Amino acid sequence: MPNDCISYQKSGYFSPLMNDYLDKKTNLDSLYNRFPTIENFEAQIAEKQANFNHNNRVNLVAVLQKQYDGIEISQLTQQNIESLKVSNTFTVTTGHQLNLFSGPLYFLYKIISTINLTTELKVKYPAYNFVPVYWMATEDHDFEEINYFNFKGKKFRWNKESTGPVGRLSTEGLADFFEIYEQELGSSTNAETLKKLFQESYLKHDNLADATRYLANNLFGSHGLVIIDADDTALKQNFAPYIKEELLQQTAHKKVLETIEKLKDYSIQVNPREINLFYIENDLRERIIFENGNFKVNNTKIEFSETEILALLATHPEKFSPNVIMRPLYQEVILPNLCYIGGGGEIAYWLELKSFFDAVNVTFPILLVRNSVLLVNKKQVKKADKLELSWNDLFSKQNNLVKNKVLVLSEIDIDLSLLKIQLESQFNILHEITTKTDPSFAGAVKAQEIKQLKGLDNLEKRLLKAQKIKLKDTLDRIADLQNELFPNQGLQERQANFSEFYVENGNKLISKLIECLKPLEQRFDIITL
Repeated sequence: MPNDCISYQKSGYFSPLMNDYLDKKTNLDSLYNRFPTIENFEAQIAEKQANFNHNNRVNLVAVLQKQYDGIEISQLTQQNIESLKVSNTFTVTTGHQLNLFSGPLYFLYKIISTINLTTELKVKYPAYNFVPVYWMATEDHDFEEINYFNFKGKKFRWNKESTGPVGRLSTEGLADFFEIYEQELGSSTNAETLKKLFQESYLKHDNLADATRYLANNLFGSHGLVIIDADDTALKQNFAPYIKEELLQQTAHKKVLETIEKLKDYSIQVNPREINLFYIENDLRERIIFENGNFKVNNTKIEFSETEILALLATHPEKFSPNVIMRPLYQEVILPNLCYIGGGGEIAYWLELKSFFDAVNVTFPILLVRNSVLLVNKKQVKKADKLELSWNDLFSKQNNLVKNKVLVLSEIDIDLSLLKIQLESQFNILHEITTKTDPSFAGAVKAQEIKQLKGLDNLEKRLLKAQKIKLKDTLDRIADLQNELFPNQGLQERQANFSEFYVENGNKLISKLIECLKPLEQRFDIITL
């Protein structure tokens, strides 16, 4: 089985909303600006250039230079940061939580999709500069979502309490965590590289934001990646007019609810609050709510009048943190951004936001579903070949996979569909006879039809069960292979950490992904390492 791919839609792992978006169904046309094709970036560049506040660029570069102070960065990253000062430079952005040691594999796929798209754009539009940006979700406060990763089927969890923004969280205590993890890594050259990377990222930096920046820069800095922490006073000052608008007008709530009505036939990813902002301090991130004429911080005694909260915004904008509805707007206000790259769930909630962006006159970015990948080794490819399995087979649900292989491998025909069709045809004749004789027989005939069809169903199940027993050895090998590739019957990219594959492949892992991933082709890649 060579390197191959299947469409996202046929993978079985994308929601109806994402499938319809990828299929460009017309009912979704009003929910996005432009579909992600290389040609559509020309108009996106023109619109963003006309609508972006270029005065923000100097401030943006100053913040980035401050955040990179003391970190060894590549010449390409340095050039990318400097280029953000000029009006013909644009960004392509992805965002991700500060998962411990990067969390699941798709962390890599998000960033590589972003890097590779900027490369494609530079070839197509050489008069412009394109900078890949990783937006660290430093202001998130759901620590339970990020305090672990999986390595070879084992969960490694950082046991620590946290109530505030995770980017400010102290890395104290991770030395004990590392002692356990390093024992599992072994002592190979690649394992030693991983140990050093973990130590230098997490044991030599005081907070999770700095640790994650170091990690991502080490992995992708040579490709020009720029990493931003938006939990910053200067950046919040640029966003302050939109924070004020949210406090006083609450446009997001109104507009997003209107869009949700258009999406009523789909599962809704996020629902807006009346005020989509948090109040933030080192150990606190709580919703701001409007109640009895005052602005209150939920679950605290902190309270402001309108005058007081606007005065706080003017002097301390860093006290305000956007939620999942407002964060995309914050990103597009402070970055000269053309495209956001995210997973299916992220793109689903972005599709709720265009009318809100239009209302506050901010250009809505192109939305691109990140690359998805299944990593396989040569031994697994040989197993699949020997078992005569296609990638479509392996992506199917295990019950369906096993049943279909039994039907293929069985020496007898255990699919009784033809007999069922014949039986139904015979009963159709009986139903006709009853209408011409005594209609009261109809109930008895129908009951007999149901009984006999059910009998065939039961016989089919027994035959299938018998053949499963007979073919047990082969079916077990099929299930074992699928379980290797789809741990816990889920996507590998959502389960495993990159270190599991780095131990075996070293730097070849990232270089192979950079080589293979084509972000605009919208396919689920199967890559042999």
